[in-house]
Amino acid sequence: MSLFCCPVCGAPLERGERAYACPAGHSYDLAREGYAYLLPPNQKHSAAPGDDRQMAQARREFLSKGYYEALLNTLCCQVLSECGESPAILDAGCGEGYYTAGIFQALRAAGRTPRMAGTDISKFTLRAAAKREKGVEFAVASSYHLPLADNSADLLLDCFSPLALEEFRRILRPGGAFFYVVPGERHLWELKQVLYDRPYLNEEKETPYQGFTYRRIVPVDGSITLPSQADIQNLFCMTPYCWKTPRSGRERLAALERLEATVSFRVHIFRRL
Repeated sequence: MSLFCCPVCGAPLERGERAYACPAGHSYDLAREGYAYLLPPNQKHSAAPGDDRQMAQARREFLSKGYYEALLNTLCCQVLSECGESPAILDAGCGEGYYTAGIFQALRAAGRTPRMAGTDISKFTLRAAAKREKGVEFAVASSYHLPLADNSADLLLDCFSPLALEEFRRILRPGGAFFYVVPGERHLWELKQVLYDRPYLNEEKETPYQGFTYRRIVPVDGSITLPSQADIQNLFCMTPYCWKTPRSGRERLAALERLEATVSFRVHIFRRL
């Protein structure tokens, strides 16, 4: 049974070999890679919203080398502790599916039978996600208009993606878990020192959200060594700094042959009231 519902009428979708369809006759073709396009035209703000092809490729190549494996392992452990035997899970803003697939595989390895879906507004990232794990449903969709029914998810993951609290409250069942991953204070500090004349620390705070109660904040801290300019550029291209770095900072980064950087994440875990 699909986790997705029709973005036009809200009815449940059934997945066939080549398309999703609802009882009202609305149909959504599956791309060759296996994902669907569930973003109505009136929710698109550009011809190709979200991360472009270059950013998607950079993220895929960087994450595939295990630089953020500590975060993945932490998420897997925390999800296993929060989920039952057959959880319904959504990764909102899933990107190229690194965390989505890792969590799904960890649940299966533990003997669980999850139903899992990932959404992202970028078709370029979902091409990689759908290739990575065939056991997960993937769809192009906005986090502010998720194609899921009310109270249909047991757990929702938002890892460095837009915080669409109203939608998250809507689709999570009462008592469902919400994992919100944000950067720690010194995340990629050494990279920022190269890029900017006056780098700033990230703000860390505990923010209560209406409709949710805090369970805990799980820190993930460490360091990584990037041994090549290719890896350095992949990291740069998958961060927001790619859009706002001055030419001087880009030139300093391009001159590096190696970079050691702090990685710091905070996993905020909530329960829906």
